[in-house]
Formats: sequence, C-alpha cells, structure tokens
Amino acid sequence: MSNAFAPQPFDEFDDEFDLDMGYVTPEAAAAGPVVDEPAAFPGESPADQRPPLQFTPPAVAALPAEPAAPLREADAPVPAVAGFNPVGELVAGAASAFSAPTLSGGHTAEVSVPRIAIHVFAERQDTLAAAERAGQDRRLSRATTQIRVGGVAAAVEAYQHEPTPPLIVVECMKDPQTLLWEVDQLAEVCDAGTKVVVVGATNDILLFRELMRRGVSEYLVAPLQPLQLIAAIGGLFADPAQPFVGRSIAFVGARGGTGSSSVAHNTAYAMSERIGANTVIVDYDLPFGTAGLDFNQDPLSGVADALSQPDRLDPLLLDRMMVRCTDKLSLFAAPATLDVDWDISPEAFEEVTTQIRSTAPFVVLDLPHLWSGWMRRTLIAADEVVIVATPDLASLRNAKNMIDLIKQGRPNDAPPRLVLNQVGVPGRPEIPAKDFGAALGVHPSLIIPFDPKTFGAAANNGQMILDAGAKSKAAEAFQTLAQIVSRRELPMIAGPKAKAESKSMFSGLFKKKS
Repeated sequence: MSNAFAPQPFDEFDDEFDLDMGYVTPEAAAAGPVVDEPAAFPGESPADQRPPLQFTPPAVAALPAEPAAPLREADAPVPAVAGFNPVGELVAGAASAFSAPTLSGGHTAEVSVPRIAIHVFAERQDTLAAAERAGQDRRLSRATTQIRVGGVAAAVEAYQHEPTPPLIVVECMKDPQTLLWEVDQLAEVCDAGTKVVVVGATNDILLFRELMRRGVSEYLVAPLQPLQLIAAIGGLFADPAQPFVGRSIAFVGARGGTGSSSVAHNTAYAMSERIGANTVIVDYDLPFGTAGLDFNQDPLSGVADALSQPDRLDPLLLDRMMVRCTDKLSLFAAPATLDVDWDISPEAFEEVTTQIRSTAPFVVLDLPHLWSGWMRRTLIAADEVVIVATPDLASLRNAKNMIDLIKQGRPNDAPPRLVLNQVGVPGRPEIPAKDFGAALGVHPSLIIPFDPKTFGAAANNGQMILDAGAKSKAAEAFQTLAQIVSRRELPMIAGPKAKAESKSMFSGLFKKKS
C-alpha cells in the first residue's frame, strides 16, 4: 500500500494539555487504562486494522500506544451544526478587517503561495463557493485552482487514472469513522509528497490528532470562509527561511497633480520616525520620480537597476542599491531621466517588489499616474492601496474606476483607502468630502487641507512636513495616516509631556462624556 502522506510523530508534550479531559476514579485507576477493541473499517481486513478512536461519550477514547482517561458526559464532542462555524467566521472577519489572513499562533502574516496546482473536491454548495472565491484571491494568483463536485470518493476515483497535484482539499461530512476510512483509501492513490487538507463536520481534537497521525496536513471544520482556506493553504507552503514578508502599501493618484507622491513619502517618513518601523520607499515613476528630490538624495543606482536584472537580486545587492535616508527609512529612487524608453515587463516589477518586501516590514510603493499591465497587477497584488484624490469631478470619476477595478480583483480584501488632498483651495469650487465619499462608497480615511506655504517650503528644502512644519495640520494628518496604514500605535513617551506629545488616533474613543 502506498501511503503517500505518511503518519508524522507528535511532540511529547502535546497530550499534557488534555489531562483534565475527564476524571479518573480510584477504581478505574487501579484497574488500569481501558482500551476498546478495535473495530474493522469498511473494506479493511483484521490484519490491516488500526486502533480507531471512540468518538461517542461516555466510552473511553483510546489512541494507539497512548490510552486516555474516560470522557465525562459534559466532555462529549459537540455535534456539528450546519452553517455554524464561529471560529472560522471570527478568523475570517478579523482577517478581512486587516486584509491579512490569520495564521497559527494568532499572528497575521502575508500569505505567499507558489505556482502549484490545487484540486478541491467539495460536497457542500457553500464550500464550493468559498473555494471558488479563494481561488480568485490575489494571494493564490500564482496557483492554479481546480474545483470539482464530490468528496473523498470522487478524489479517489479521479486519481486512479491521473497523477495527484501538490495540494488536495477534500470534504467529507460523514461520521468520523467513515472519514478516517476514506482518508486511508485516498492515501493509496496519492503520490509521494502530496499535501492533503480535509474539511469535515466534527469539531473534535481527537479526530484532528488521528488525521495528523495519518499524514493529513490540515483539518478544517465546515462551513469554510475564503480567507480561512487561504490562510490554511499559505501556512502549508510558508518558507521557514524567510522570517517575514513585509506589507506593501501602494499610493496612486486619481489624476495627475493630486500630490500622491508627497503623501506617500511623508507617510513613509512618519511610519519610520514617529512609529519607529523600518520602511522602504520604492519610486516606480521611472522618468519623473521625485523621491530623490524630496529626501535630498542623488543615488547612482536605484530601482531601474533592480528592474533591469530582477533574476540576480539578493539581499546584498538590494542593500547596495538602496539609499539610507534615516536609521529606519531606505529609498529606492527613480532615475528621473528621459534618455531611456522604459519598456519593462510586468513580471520584472512583480519580482522586484517581492524581493524588496523581504528587506523591511513596510514597503511603500510610489506609483505613477499611468495605466499599463504592470500597474494593474501591482495595485491588485498590493496588501493595501491608498488612492489620493482632489475634490473635483475628474478625480471622482477616475477614483471610482480604480476602486471598482481593485474591488473586483481583490474580493476578499478591504476596499482601497481614500485620501482627499488639497482641500480648501481659495476660490475653487469643490465637491464636499461627504458627497465625494458617498459617490465612491468609500469614506475618506483622511482629509489634508490646502497648505501651499508649508508644502512648498518642504519641497524646495528637501524636507518632510514633519520637519518643515511639525505643528501644522498636514503633519498631524500624515502621522494619523501612518498609524492607519501600518496598524500601529505611536510609542508612549515617558515624562510629564507624554500626554501632549504622544497623541493616539484611538485616544478619543475612550474619553468619558461629561
């Protein structure tokens, strides 16, 4: 028998957390552990029997070579209720709010799935819908997802005549004993190295452990949420050599002249200086980029060199190409020259962005106001998108087109954030912020007032607004936007001035009303 996903040993301390599952009477302790006689599964000879688990209370649950205490009536597994999965809904809701799936340990991480084939065999309609929506997600864009109707039996029949893909997701809503038997049948037709995710109806730790012993990679309880499935798949293919993958935050202007680059640079500076997070700015406006001017830098190399040789990039080469503006802020500047016709493939932009994300927790992408294949892919692949607009009709039209396209390409992510810039220009008719947001279906995350004096002085001196006008409303706005896109609070400052200097964006939520 070819058991493709062979049993895996458990850690010795795993079962110490289940010692309070039931109370063992002195009589039972004196008599020794009670072990049920194994029953043969359908189609299994007595010689091939595996000692099964007893899933119904109050009988004793016996694991191979690991007898357990008898279960009390109150410890009985709770039967699965169709359509009810509070844990899955909670995980998916939190992940949707933060645009990042929650992986094991409660940590949010950016999922990166390699170019693999994924086959899904589902029985329920809601599982089919969740798998289809997950397959359209940006995190699985490199993978090829094939969805079929049918459970484990359909998978066994299919793989008798075709090779198995790297990952199989099968659903079985039957009782645990039948589920284990069907998993054994699937193992006989699976190739070596195939990962298997099982979706079942029983939320039981004993069933989970037995499936893990038989080599199943993950067990999920139906009904599934798309982000829950994406997080499970991403966890199976996480690269242990990379401790983290930085979040990419793309800034784009709804039209030319909205100040998208200034907003991106000042927000990145606030993230590094006020929040203390290592940040990298990537200026993808190759012919007209202003990141070097804004930070008073004139690097010899930059993002253009990286785009010309994406296959040769490594951490050492990336470090040489970056310019360190401050201790926590680095810059990939654009060449800002018209001597070259920049005809670069979308794959090069994708590869360079992926490589840069491994260098810092936050990567700010300063995107130009143009439309091309790589722009579309970069916006959809970014972990967060910030659209900068001015309160006029052209910005409203273009922002709506962008938001609609991004929502369609990112069905499981939060919508793009909207920043209204240059609000309050004297003598200029403007669309009110409330009406602007209502027309787009997105409430503005931030409104930056028109302040030509502060912005002009900062631009001419190669400074950021936090340095040129630390007490201005624009500086406060960038500090707030940095907290929003980084999802981090400002560090607390010790001393009598702490209350005045460390202003939190959430501080007003908990003030007592008089």
